[in-house]
Amino acid sequence: MTTVQGVDLQELVDRADRDGVQKLVVGAVVHAAGRVLILRRAGDDAFLPGIEELPSGGVDPGEGLLTALRRELAEEIGRDGPLALDPGFVAHFDYVSGSGRRARQYTFGLAHDGGPVSLSAEHTGFRWLTPADLADSDVTEETARTVREWAATVPRAGGPQRPGTVPWH
Repeated sequence: MTTVQGVDLQELVDRADRDGVQKLVVGAVVHAAGRVLILRRAGDDAFLPGIEELPSGGVDPGEGLLTALRRELAEEIGRDGPLALDPGFVAHFDYVSGSGRRARQYTFGLAHDGGPVSLSAEHTGFRWLTPADLADSDVTEETARTVREWAATVPRAGGPQRPGTVPWH
């Protein structure tokens, strides 16, 4: 059994297989001071152009969930450090991929390591939002629900240090 921060990763993969999921995707709620990193997809992207999203991407054949998450974070935001996942948090949602396959995205919580955000060509900008600011964003309902689920796990002592949005970078 592969368990990370109280989550059985193999069970996640097995459950998706039992549910007929054809493609696995991993994502991260990258957070700092009560805010979440949101990326803007390039407007010419074939799948959901211009939408705002969490860092995420497909799991390659033979690749584990955490290996895929490390790779996607390195590719999409330039984060190469170790993964210190938020204990016990993993959210998921299903959707139909651009290739028409049934996909399931498993999203983990992860504190920002303080390093610079370096975007891939898939994205044209990023910003930091509080969960309350999601209504004024272009995230999908699934992404908004995932961020709200993450926010419900955050201790309330003191709340966010710097509320509000940060402009696009």
